[in-house]
Amino acid sequence: MISTAIRVARVGSAAELAAAVLLTLGFPALMAAALVPSVPAFVVAAAVTYLADHYLHHKGSYLINRLSKVRAGVSIRFLIRELLLVLLLARLGLSESAVFYAAVACFTAFYGLQAPHGALITLIRNRRRLPVATRNVDLASRIRIPDAPPRVLLHRSTEKMLHLDLFAVVGILLTAGTDNDVFGWIGIVATLALGLAYVLVLAPYVRGDRIPPNAEKVLAAVDDWLRAYRPGTVLYFSGSKDSVYQVNMWLETMEQSDSTPLIVLRERTILERLAPTTVPVICVPGGVHLMNMDLSTVRVALYAANVGKNIHLLRVPTMKHVFIGHGDSDKLASVNPFSKVYDEVWTAGRAGRDRYAIADVGVRDEDIVEVGRPQLAPIRTWQGVPEDRMPTMLYAPTWEGWDDNPGNTSLVLAGENIVRALVKADPPVRVLYKPHPFTGTVSAAAKAAHQRITALVEQATAERAADTGLAADPDGQVRAQEELARIEARLTELTGSTDTHDEAEATRDGLVDVDRHQEIARLRTEWNDTYWRSFPDWEHRVVTGAEPHLYDCFNISDAMVSDISSVVSDFIASGKPYAVTDSAAIGAEEFKRQNTAVRAAVILSNAADELGELLDAVRDPSEDPLAEERAELKRYLIGPDEPKSIDRFNGAVADLALKAETRNLGQSARAAEEMGAGTDADVAADLAVDAAVDAAEGAAADAAADAAGAETEMADVVPGQHETSGPAAG
Repeated sequence: MISTAIRVARVGSAAELAAAVLLTLGFPALMAAALVPSVPAFVVAAAVTYLADHYLHHKGSYLINRLSKVRAGVSIRFLIRELLLVLLLARLGLSESAVFYAAVACFTAFYGLQAPHGALITLIRNRRRLPVATRNVDLASRIRIPDAPPRVLLHRSTEKMLHLDLFAVVGILLTAGTDNDVFGWIGIVATLALGLAYVLVLAPYVRGDRIPPNAEKVLAAVDDWLRAYRPGTVLYFSGSKDSVYQVNMWLETMEQSDSTPLIVLRERTILERLAPTTVPVICVPGGVHLMNMDLSTVRVALYAANVGKNIHLLRVPTMKHVFIGHGDSDKLASVNPFSKVYDEVWTAGRAGRDRYAIADVGVRDEDIVEVGRPQLAPIRTWQGVPEDRMPTMLYAPTWEGWDDNPGNTSLVLAGENIVRALVKADPPVRVLYKPHPFTGTVSAAAKAAHQRITALVEQATAERAADTGLAADPDGQVRAQEELARIEARLTELTGSTDTHDEAEATRDGLVDVDRHQEIARLRTEWNDTYWRSFPDWEHRVVTGAEPHLYDCFNISDAMVSDISSVVSDFIASGKPYAVTDSAAIGAEEFKRQNTAVRAAVILSNAADELGELLDAVRDPSEDPLAEERAELKRYLIGPDEPKSIDRFNGAVADLALKAETRNLGQSARAAEEMGAGTDADVAADLAVDAAVDAAEGAAADAAADAAGAETEMADVVPGQHETSGPAAG
């Protein structure tokens, strides 16, 4: 019942729901207290409404936004409380007193101050909002960007201004309760003086040297920086705040680019959530600003998503345009007909090429390039179970989804069976349970199953800890835990929030400290290594939160049980045995036919009776019947191990850049010819074009030679692997 009320009220927790109820009931209680009249009751009701309102604002409750939509915004709520206080004074027989008239005048004037206050806040924010926002771009040496007003003035400014009425409200209530007018006068003067002071303090920040340069000067500075930096490759992205992971997954690849990289974003919300990177980032919300930006040196543009705003860069003919996507799966998004607008489409392996051929959506086979998935480089290939420890089994179910489809997750129908079989396995294995971060957010059944599985793992851990026959190194674990604390303290120090909540300042000061960036990366690697040493290597573990990462769990595990999702597709890169649960019970053959990524997996029923096959493959790799199929599937889905994916990626960028340069030289030659530039110019232009063509053909030949072995290996793919698959998540 409470969960239903939380969904209806659009609040995030039971505490927010309680605050919403108190706020809703508080105002009728205020009116009742004013009419009775009762000063103590009014004080209690007023305190409840103030505190509930503040709590909901502090939590950023969606309900606050909804109230403003129904004419019950925060300013109205404060005004109603003030009017009810005036009503209380009248009911107490104080309508003829000077304090009564002063209160009416105070609240009227105070409400009037909201207009200049709100106007100044809006002006400051608008004038400090640049036409572009950047990171790792040196604009400070080109234009002057002044400091922002103190954060205390701008952060939640409306709420702060309105709460200045507390002085008058408290003073007037003290007067009403004691018949001493002094309290009321002090409160009234304090409220008006502080409100006026707030407005006056803000005024200087809307003029003179307190505001950044105009849009024209800022854009000119960006163009000047671009001419000096000379980017060769652009990663372009537009999307909602929830899609930021689609660009984040390419940041490390861009950092390893052989070309001069640049990231262009279109939404400020994406920039705010972008992961730290050393690559220069320019956020250009305005389409006209982007189209006028000097990107003349860019030869390759990479697109991670198919969105409408791509047209603002696709219109530029001097660069080649490539769809790289944000994952490689059997979803329909992986064969979007829109993809034919790009010069090339890059896929991980042969599977991506085959998807387009089967879908027949207009993407030509010669325009598809297989570059692997550079993001999977951290996943280590399996070398077998070390002799000094027991096998580690990872259970990583996906979440329940929005539609209650039983095929979404194994958690509800099979999760307990899987974990119970693993913790009772003989010979024993260690279990790592890493649930999806969204587990239980939609389905109460999934949440309950997660809690039962967690309890099951914890109970098995306690029972195993009591087994004196298991080796342990308590001193080593204590040292590791101390080292973890040291690393975490340093990481907190290095990654402490530097967000100024001001776009202009962030643009001015947003140059990455490369040494700090590298130290953070090194410390995170150390943290991961130390984490696994901080407890016995036979201890079952529930792994939640951002750390350790999923790929770190892959590397420490010897096999995995999961569901249809990108988790399975990524795990295949390890070459380790894996099992996937057919939770919808459609049958193993049909399950494999619909989902490419499970064709080398042990298929589990909800009873998990087939887990023995997976455990046998882990304990004795020589008897693993699916090993060859996994290697074949890995090559098919993500390409060969050599050359490395990042090398293939950089090679594809270089090859396409040469093609773009060839095209541009050809256009220049034709333009010179049409203008009658003369025979010498014609000959020079023809020679330049021939040289560029020869260079491009040479690069293409080299790339073909590098990939020849890979093409040979992937040519002999079984026919079944060319079928379009169903609901795999990318």
